[in-house]
Amino acid sequence: MPGANGDGVLRVIPLGGLGEIGLNCLVLEYGDAAIAIDCGLMFPELHMLGIDLVIPDLSYLQQLGDRFLGFVITHGHEDHIGALPYVLRDLRVPVYAPPMAAALLTEKFREHGLDVQLEVLRPRRPWRMGPFGIEAIHMTHSIVDAVALAVTTPLGTVIHSGDFKLDQTPIDDAASDLQCLAEYAARGVLLLLSDSTNAEREGYTPSERSVRGGLDRIFSEAPGKVFFSTFSSHVHRLSQVIELSQRYGRKIVTVGRSLNNSIKLATQLGYLEYPPSLFAETGNLKELAPNEVTLLITGSQGEPLSALIRIAEGDHRQVSMNADDAVILSSRIIPGNEKSISNMINHIYRRGATVHHSHNASVHVSGHASREELKLLLRLVHPRYFVPVHGEYRHLVSHRAVAQSVGMAAEATFLIEDGNVLQFDAQAARVTEPVQAGRVFVDGKGIGDVEDIVLRDRRHLSSDGLVLAILSIDQHSGEIISGPDLVTRGFIPEEGGQAYLERAKAVVSEALQQITAESRTDSMEVKEEVRKALKRFFAKTLERRPVIVPFVMEM
Repeated sequence: MPGANGDGVLRVIPLGGLGEIGLNCLVLEYGDAAIAIDCGLMFPELHMLGIDLVIPDLSYLQQLGDRFLGFVITHGHEDHIGALPYVLRDLRVPVYAPPMAAALLTEKFREHGLDVQLEVLRPRRPWRMGPFGIEAIHMTHSIVDAVALAVTTPLGTVIHSGDFKLDQTPIDDAASDLQCLAEYAARGVLLLLSDSTNAEREGYTPSERSVRGGLDRIFSEAPGKVFFSTFSSHVHRLSQVIELSQRYGRKIVTVGRSLNNSIKLATQLGYLEYPPSLFAETGNLKELAPNEVTLLITGSQGEPLSALIRIAEGDHRQVSMNADDAVILSSRIIPGNEKSISNMINHIYRRGATVHHSHNASVHVSGHASREELKLLLRLVHPRYFVPVHGEYRHLVSHRAVAQSVGMAAEATFLIEDGNVLQFDAQAARVTEPVQAGRVFVDGKGIGDVEDIVLRDRRHLSSDGLVLAILSIDQHSGEIISGPDLVTRGFIPEEGGQAYLERAKAVVSEALQQITAESRTDSMEVKEEVRKALKRFFAKTLERRPVIVPFVMEM
């Protein structure tokens, strides 16, 4: 039975985020109680046709029943909170989250019509969940209120870094709380779980303040409008743009619902301060000179329906882009979005505007620790065991090598993936039998009803097209009354393809004449004969394999 671990056994079970970027969810289980750290989503990969979102398979948590005590959130990015509105339809448990993440989740739960017990956690204010004593530790990241978690268990303390970097000059002057981490290290840490995103990157990740000079230069030199696009939750980046707009006499217009929402929440929480007169509505743009405007805008990843791509394509009703304008893409490229972003940049250049992005200007820095910072955390925490988390497999491998480079023994570092179970007792740690883990697809209002076989069919349809074969048969005599008629989509052009389709019809008719009249009274057998005949014909003549759907009407 899940969770049936005897006393004295701690189990660490990643259900997402180890082997991919996104889907972050990690379970800690002791005795008959369990908690989960984070519950994020992943945006669909190219082969996931028609899929809106991907969330982790949490069947294991559902099997735990009342033994599952709730979710603890490290910060408010979608890859750490985005799955909660979907999974909490079935899992009625509390959620503990830092202020900004809690505010974002409150909006999500309201939109989804969910009544969730949401508790706000704050650094250095410990609380208990069953056998777990939990304390949040402030860390710097590319969103406010990011925390690491110290989880004290009867076997020892587990430190989960969350997403972090060790920024010594953060915008809000609130550096990572290394003192708190050192206090736990002095008492002894059983296990460190640490962010692996930048484990392949040498050196240190630059401070958030390092982008200020590059942004200042663009704002001071741009003769027209400045379009600024970043992740909507990056409050510190937005605060710099707000300050620069004020400095250079530019009114700010926000375009995009998520941006408006993040600015509203950050302002309510006291993380953004500005005179209300600094902001203007899109309807006021015609009244302002181009060099008096900053547009905060969504779409840095080239999303097809985002405001920025619509403006770049000249398809936005209220906002236009012109030759003197500057466009700043102040975010990292999420893997898989390279082509979309490249296409968008081409559209922007066709408008005559100038594009500034991480490859040609100092307009973005990562929110994740590089190798020297990872080493520093390892040496500071000095754990007995180490597990790299949050990253593709190559990131985990690289981070494990970092741990060994600072003196950790190979047998004390574990490379695990989603579904693996790492079990601790008083003497040792070992990997045991895995649990169910994987991905659940969200398609429209459907959650989990699209499986791999459906995606396979979608890929088949997208690559080879569809042929619908329609015919009517006398259900008593087996005589063909009408047809076969062939309707195609994405296979061959209807104009100019009629002669070929007539040949295909003749092949079907001939195949049906080869079977007995009695067999033709069985619609299932007729469908199979039609499918086989067309499949052979298309493969032989065109070397194509469309989806063939026979439709037999029995008269």
